[in-house]
Amino acid sequence: MKLGILVTTDRHFDDVIGLARAAAAKGHEVRIFNMDAGTKLLENPGFTSLSKIPGISMSFCGHSAKHHDVNQDGIPPDINCGSQYNNAVMMHDCQKVINL
Repeated sequence: MKLGILVTTDRHFDDVIGLARAAAAKGHEVRIFNMDAGTKLLENPGFTSLSKIPGISMSFCGHSAKHHDVNQDGIPPDINCGSQYNNAVMMHDCQKVINL
């Protein structure tokens, strides 16, 4: 199964981490897209480390990150700075999507 996690706030750090790790550990493909205030989590290395786990891919809305003054210097290069197109692709490709 492909699980999408849409992160729109910065209030659910532990939930995103737990869901993504648990799903990947069970062999599910996980796609995470951050937008709006959810881009603030990208400043936390504990959050961005999810991109190193096999089966987890991450992207974020560059416009939202700029709007929320997110420092993008420490974001690993394997996390794609994109647009709402990345969100649309995730929504299309994933069987289940969780919005936090």
